[in-house]
Amino acid sequence: MHAECWQARWARSEIGFHLPEVNTYLRQYWSALGLPIGARVLVPLCGKSLDLAWLAGQGYQVVGVELAQRAVEDFFAEHELQPVVSEVGAFRLYRAGAVEIYCGDFLALTAQQLAGCSGLYDRAALIALPPEMRERYAAHLAQVLPVGCQGLLVTLDYPQEQMAGPPFAVPDSEVQQLLGAAWQLECIEAADVLGENWKFLQRGLQRLDERVYRLCKA
Repeated sequence: MHAECWQARWARSEIGFHLPEVNTYLRQYWSALGLPIGARVLVPLCGKSLDLAWLAGQGYQVVGVELAQRAVEDFFAEHELQPVVSEVGAFRLYRAGAVEIYCGDFLALTAQQLAGCSGLYDRAALIALPPEMRERYAAHLAQVLPVGCQGLLVTLDYPQEQMAGPPFAVPDSEVQQLLGAAWQLECIEAADVLGENWKFLQRGLQRLDERVYRLCKA
């Protein structure tokens, strides 16, 4: 999604993509990555996801990146946290406890700002972006994250002509094309979840495949 559209959706509270619970795949598969407690974990395009608080509760240092200032402020307010706010490069940085969120454009994030980051969790970033932005996003991930970084990626795939994104359809072939050169990829779960998502049924989809990938930066 382009920046203007994203900001407008938050301003109008059109955030049906925000889930009221922690992602099931995160709970199920995160521990299998074997990241040590205290590791820094990047969560790009994080919104106000409850997944941030879950990761922090497991003992990780969470680094979110989010364009919409309202989303960032809502996260800390809803968790009754009072963040320390500072200006860091192109970002306004919010910090409280084990969570820090860079408010600004993900593509402006630097490797220095992610120094020591050994984890990645992408549930809603790749699928939120149109094709040309997905290419830039994947290239920037490869540039700013260190070798050995491990993570989880969750994608959706459906006939794109049946629905305008976001979330956009990102088939396995595109995941391999975008990330295969820089990451070792393993699809650890794939399922048709259309029957569990009435909103997508109402929009006329005939198939909705969800895939979970385990990643390791090569």
